[in-house]
Amino acid sequence: MPDTLVIISPAFPAHEGDGFIPQQQVFVRTLKQTYPELHLIVLALQYPAEAKSYTWHGVEIIAFGGKGRGRLHRVMTWLKAWRVLQKLYKQHQLIGILSFWLGEASFVGSMFAKWKGLKHYAWLLGQDAKAGNKYARWIKPKSDELIAISDFVMGRYFDNYGIRPAHVIPVGVEPAALSVDQLRDIDILGAGSLIPLKRYHLFVKLIFELTKSKPGIKATLCGGGPELKALQEMIANLGLEDNLTLVGEIPHWQVLALMQRTKVFVHPSEYEGFSTVCLEAIYAGCCVVSYIRPMNHDIANWHIINSEVELERTVQGLSEQSPAQGPNMLPYPVADNVKAMMVLFGYNE
Repeated sequence: MPDTLVIISPAFPAHEGDGFIPQQQVFVRTLKQTYPELHLIVLALQYPAEAKSYTWHGVEIIAFGGKGRGRLHRVMTWLKAWRVLQKLYKQHQLIGILSFWLGEASFVGSMFAKWKGLKHYAWLLGQDAKAGNKYARWIKPKSDELIAISDFVMGRYFDNYGIRPAHVIPVGVEPAALSVDQLRDIDILGAGSLIPLKRYHLFVKLIFELTKSKPGIKATLCGGGPELKALQEMIANLGLEDNLTLVGEIPHWQVLALMQRTKVFVHPSEYEGFSTVCLEAIYAGCCVVSYIRPMNHDIANWHIINSEVELERTVQGLSEQSPAQGPNMLPYPVADNVKAMMVLFGYNE
């Protein structure tokens, strides 16, 4: 009977072409590639919306189709997951349970693991480290049961709950075939969900300020979301139609292609667990500028700023430099982080 790791997540891609939760996709896919003999089973509580079992890149997925419904429906979904866990416990040699986010997945996973004496780790992936997380109060996880995606998240969780996660494991970057000698014809690039938290109005404002000294500056912003219309209106009001292009939501490979043409990648979010898109930008040869310092140590070509004035000054200076780095620096390879994760479960094969 092969060793089996159960991963519980509120959501998972519905098929191999689904771009949902890309960070977690990369991790699970690399985990399977690195440990082909390990049996992986993912329990997806809410998404896909349809209850079904299927195979994703050789990984067994069991979706419960919770659809994000609250109260009684959510509890019923948890009970269904609990019954499946009981079945898996009888049929497989479970080495433990890994839950994505300190939320409902961790609630179900930690309760079952305690009952059966299994290892359980909750992976703090960002906003679940903020104050007011009811699941943190319900579960009351110990330090050794928590994995933070970054030093920043570890610090926020300690500030809010008085417990410092014992482990820090980023998701990491998946190696890709990138061109070293791309023409850098995009001065500034941004990519992410167009939601208030990401503060892309600061991105638009930055481009406006930079046009005063460089009228021909070229910038691109990728992503969709509720802020799209407001950003379009802001661009029109500031007369930036020739300087800033909104390309909407595009496939991941197209974002990587744009990164290879870019000098500076700007990420103005006010809160970020550990932005994989920033790591990918560095890998693609960009300089990265953001407000959030993910790790306590410096990361090469990642510049941390604290104000709009500093943002403008830093980006202007970097955009005027000739790119000196090709896409050969791979910060936090996902394969290394997969191995670090499996060490926690005592699995080294």
